[in-house]
Amino acid sequence: MITKDEFATLTYKLNIKFNDPKLLSRAFIHRSYLNEIKSNLSSNERMEFLGDSVLSLVVSLHLFTSRENDTEGDLTNLRAYIVKTKSLAQAAKSLDLGKYLKLSKGEEVSGGRENIQLLANSYEALLGAIFLDQGLEAVQKVIKNTLFVIFEKEIKSGPPQDAKSQLQEFVQEQHKISPNYKILGTRGPDHAKVFTVAVFWDNKEYGRGTGPSKQDAEEQAAVGAIRKIDSKIKLV
Repeated sequence: MITKDEFATLTYKLNIKFNDPKLLSRAFIHRSYLNEIKSNLSSNERMEFLGDSVLSLVVSLHLFTSRENDTEGDLTNLRAYIVKTKSLAQAAKSLDLGKYLKLSKGEEVSGGRENIQLLANSYEALLGAIFLDQGLEAVQKVIKNTLFVIFEKEIKSGPPQDAKSQLQEFVQEQHKISPNYKILGTRGPDHAKVFTVAVFWDNKEYGRGTGPSKQDAEEQAAVGAIRKIDSKIKLV
């Protein structure tokens, strides 16, 4: 369980008067921790599931109201750009969430407190806990202060065009089809999984990439495809 001092420090950072310390504690219990203790505690996975949905709603609502001229596709792309794993991990680091994680000894030794996937998951679980304890308005405030501040420029002007978007435009223009991404495999433990993804069109592989998330691997596959098919395309 989170200590009284940790509870006080985190709620101060969040600027929230949290009612139920048990909810906050649950947001930081990794499932590996439960394998080493005898307890009826639950991991943060259900809380993470809820937080992911609340995060999507809050970001969608914010973009919908602040970017009135964007199409559905524009809003979807910008939302994906904001809520990617690295962004959520950055928001988690701003709150020092890694220090509160309850991990197994193995996860601890392997650097779980700095793992971007675990940090991103803990951020989503925290949002789920805040929603249950304080409601949507409190979640909106936290997301505004920890995530939206990172993307003030992009929220105003839109995201820079990434390699996937560039490849999509190129393939559609040249071949009248869309590239297709396939997961070729994964490796590594849960806290440090590495995905391998390839991008295809016309039944041919054009690029392959790896990364700590499917999204990151797809981006690297798109970079490889662009370099292979047309060196004149400027990668951002």
